[in-house]
Amino acid sequence: MTNLDTIGAHLRQSEAPIVAWLEDYLRLPSVSADPVFAPSMQATREFLVARLQRMGLADIQLLDGGGEAAVFGQWLGAPGKPTIMVYGHYDVQPADPLDQWRTPPFEPTTIDGCIYARGASDVKGSTTVALEAVAAFLAQAGACPVNVKVFLEGEEETGSPSLRRIAERYRALLQCDAVLSADGGRASASVATINTGARGNAQLEVGLRSASKDLHSGRYGGGVRNALHEMARLLASLHHEDGSVAVPHFHAGAHPPDAQQRVDTAAFPYDEAAFFKDVGAASHGEPGFSARERITLRPALDVNGMWGGYTGAGGKTIIAHEAFAKLTARVVAGQDPAQVIRAVLRHLQDRCPPGCELQVLSLGDGSPASTLAPHHPLVQAAEAVLTDATGHRPIHVRLGASVPITALFKEVLGIDTLMFGYNLPDEDVHAPNEFFRLQSLRDGLQAWACLLERLGHFSPADFRFPSMLET
Repeated sequence: MTNLDTIGAHLRQSEAPIVAWLEDYLRLPSVSADPVFAPSMQATREFLVARLQRMGLADIQLLDGGGEAAVFGQWLGAPGKPTIMVYGHYDVQPADPLDQWRTPPFEPTTIDGCIYARGASDVKGSTTVALEAVAAFLAQAGACPVNVKVFLEGEEETGSPSLRRIAERYRALLQCDAVLSADGGRASASVATINTGARGNAQLEVGLRSASKDLHSGRYGGGVRNALHEMARLLASLHHEDGSVAVPHFHAGAHPPDAQQRVDTAAFPYDEAAFFKDVGAASHGEPGFSARERITLRPALDVNGMWGGYTGAGGKTIIAHEAFAKLTARVVAGQDPAQVIRAVLRHLQDRCPPGCELQVLSLGDGSPASTLAPHHPLVQAAEAVLTDATGHRPIHVRLGASVPITALFKEVLGIDTLMFGYNLPDEDVHAPNEFFRLQSLRDGLQAWACLLERLGHFSPADFRFPSMLET
C-alpha cells in the first residue's frame, strides 16, 4: 500500500478541490428541523451519494427509518482487517436569527482562514475531513488500511428520532468493529485531547393555557391568571437560587465523577474567567463542582425557549391565554434520560396552578450518556496519532454536548464510538456566524489518515475483547 507520506502529500496538494467541495456542501441548506427545507435535504442526500460513488464505495443506498434517511456506502476490500464505520451527519441547525449573520449563512465565505456558514463547524467541515481521508487511500493506494462503512445521518440536530429504527432495520448491514465519528469536536486548539464520553440528552415541549382566549388587560388585568406569568413561575421553580436543579429525582442514577475523571478534568488547561468572559456570561450552577466539571460530568436542565402573547412591533394590551416552553436535560452515566425528562414533566404538572392546564406538546426520550474505556483500540490508536502529531500525550476529556449515535449504536449494535471531529468549541455552533478553520481541515486530514492506518494494525478480535489488550 502507498505509504502515509504519499497519502499526506496528496491531501495537502488537494486542499483547493477539497475546500471547493466543502463550499458546495455548505451551500445546501439541509435544515432537518423545518419541513420547508425538505427539498434541500433531498438535494443534500443526492449530493452525498454522488460523492460516495466517486470515491468508489459499494452498496450505496439510503437507509430509511421513517424520517430523514441516512446515506450509506461501504468498501470491504481489506480482508482480515477491522471494519470501521465513519459517522457524520448532514443536517444542520436553522440559521435564525438571520439578521445577526455578518455573511449569508448558506453562502460560505472565507475570512482570515475561516469558512463562515451554517454547518461549517457542526459538522460538515469534519465530515469532509473524514470522507476525504478515506478517498485519499482509495485514490492513491487503491485500498484502505481498514474496511470502511460510511453512515451519514440526517436527523442529528433534531435528536436522531429515526436512528434507533434505522439501526434495528439495517442491523446486518451496519455491523462493524467500531465507529469513528466526525462529530464531537476537539476541546482545545492548543492541547491534544481525546473524547472518551459524552452526556446524553432528552427533550420536552409544553404549553400552558390559562383561559379560552387572549384577554384585554384593561378589562381583566389583575383579575385572572396570565399564562406567561404562570409559565415563568413554573420554569423558575426548576432550579434553586444557587443554580442547582430543584426537580425531585432529577439526579436519580447519576454516577458521581470518579477520582480519575476529576483528575483528567483538572489536567485540562481551563481559564474559567476567560471562558465566561468570551461569551459575556458569569459562572453559575451546582455547588461543589468546578465549572468544567459542571458542563461535562454533571447533569443539567435548561429552558431553550419560552414564548406566548404578543411579540410584534409596538404594544398590544392583552393578557396571554397561552404560553409555551422548550426544555432539554443533559444526563450522565447511570441515568435513564426517559426517566429524567419525565421527572421534569411531573414537577411541572405537580406545580401547575388551579385553573390552568399544562399540555405536553412533545416528549423525546433522547439518548443516554456514553463512555469509552481508556484501553479501547480506538483510544490507543488515537493516543498514538495525537502524541506523534503534537509531542504530548493527549488528555482524556468528556463532552458536555450529546451525540446520540454513541450510546444508541452501543445499545443496539454492540459497537463503541470514538468522537474524532476537528471542530473547536469557539466556532459559534448553533449560533449566527458559525465557522470552521482551514487549519483544522489541514490538521484533521493528516490525523484521520494516520488514525485509519493505525487502526489497521489491530485485528477484529481486539475490538471484541478490548480488555485483553495491554494498556
